[in-house]
Amino acid sequence: MSEEIFLKAESRKKADTLHVGNGNQNQHTLKSQVTLRGVGLHTGADVTMTMRPANPGHGIRFQRVDLPEKPMVKADVDFVVDTSRGTTIEYNGARVSTIEHTMAALVGLGVDNVLIEMDGPEVPIMDGSSKQFMDAIESAGIEEQEARRIVYSIDSNIHYYDPVKKVDMLALPSNDYQITALIDFNSPVLGTQHAALKHISEFKSEIGPCRTFCFLHELEYLLDNNLIKGGDLSNAIVVVDKVVDPEELERLAKVFNKQKIEVKQEGILNNVQLHFTNEPARHKLLDVIGDLALAGHAIKAHIIASRPGHATNVEFARKIKQYIKKNKHIADIPHYDPSREAIYDINHITKVLPHKYPFLFVDKIIELSDSHVVGIKSVTFNEHFFQGHFPNNPVMPGVLQIEALAQTGGILALNTISDPENYDTYFLKIDKVKFKQIVRPGDTLILKLELLSPIRRGICEMKGTAYVGNKLATEAELVAQLIRKDKK
Repeated sequence: MSEEIFLKAESRKKADTLHVGNGNQNQHTLKSQVTLRGVGLHTGADVTMTMRPANPGHGIRFQRVDLPEKPMVKADVDFVVDTSRGTTIEYNGARVSTIEHTMAALVGLGVDNVLIEMDGPEVPIMDGSSKQFMDAIESAGIEEQEARRIVYSIDSNIHYYDPVKKVDMLALPSNDYQITALIDFNSPVLGTQHAALKHISEFKSEIGPCRTFCFLHELEYLLDNNLIKGGDLSNAIVVVDKVVDPEELERLAKVFNKQKIEVKQEGILNNVQLHFTNEPARHKLLDVIGDLALAGHAIKAHIIASRPGHATNVEFARKIKQYIKKNKHIADIPHYDPSREAIYDINHITKVLPHKYPFLFVDKIIELSDSHVVGIKSVTFNEHFFQGHFPNNPVMPGVLQIEALAQTGGILALNTISDPENYDTYFLKIDKVKFKQIVRPGDTLILKLELLSPIRRGICEMKGTAYVGNKLATEAELVAQLIRKDKK
């Protein structure tokens, strides 16, 4: 079998920066299109596959350009239709199989948005790993986009167990995306193996080049039933798990168009050299990454996969997607660690804002950028307004929660000018106000303001949200104006 990579853009230098890891705040796509050609492992079809840049929020989509109306299917667990010999998705007549190695390559290199055009039903197998897909992506280049990349953190374990296949999948809270895979096929050749990926930045060198594998008895079944029409000893590791007589080796040589096939060492057909001693376990980890990408969301979690396979990977991806859908709002809640030093303390706040006691409702600022700010307000029973506002049932007035948001937003607006002490901020509009949680003495309000559009001519449009713990208390859209004190 022959595979080729055709670069339709100018050659990119190896020095192109790949934004992978904790600092990867924005979405990424390709700088230019790139085309690969190869054979589908199961269908034997010659396929041309072109990866093209896509807009923010597009995600990863496959398009069957060989079919009428060129239907498209999103890489999502909702569209998985088969996991028997790889992962297959289908929607509106667009069916694409064996997508896992491409998906893993995109995740491993931090590509969020891409359109993959194909003129056949199956992704080319290439060498059975993600390496040639990674090479193609890097040749096209990776481009940062002006849209935030949302990564969801989990705060409780997600577990899936298949009692029939004895597959155990677990996601634990973690600061990074980590994966540990364990395999045990009761094989004297492979033994029990495990592989670990501590950070996605290690994918390219440690996991991406690892090839798919199968056992000789599986290969014989697939050959006898014409289920691997594109199979070749160059795109898979074949583990010899039984004594093979000369007649069988001769038959395999004819099938794969080889002069001679032999087994010399370590039970690997035709003496194929492994990239790593635990290459099979590493490839299983690769498959986990590719299949879990179908959850549709980037996550921070430590995945532990024991005896994983495509079917259980996909079912686990469904559980992860359901978890995120149920807890999606938590991802937007700022984390407040009281032990961390504030960006602005109360002394600085009183210098910037004109408000003073008893009408200052921001105690400190814990996050500040050119587009958002997070402030803290500790609500105590000593607040002056509790004397008259439900004194027997103290509740912080909603209008004062809005005022606390506005003052925090004032810090964001005034931070954009060099002499904030010479400006005041004034309300122009308050819209879409909702009060969802009662705020009482002892609560800590986490006040988050985000710019809805760049500040122009002193006009500042912001979305404000106030949380108590992980519960949304108040939300509103605020419009304010910066005015110089000497121009009132």
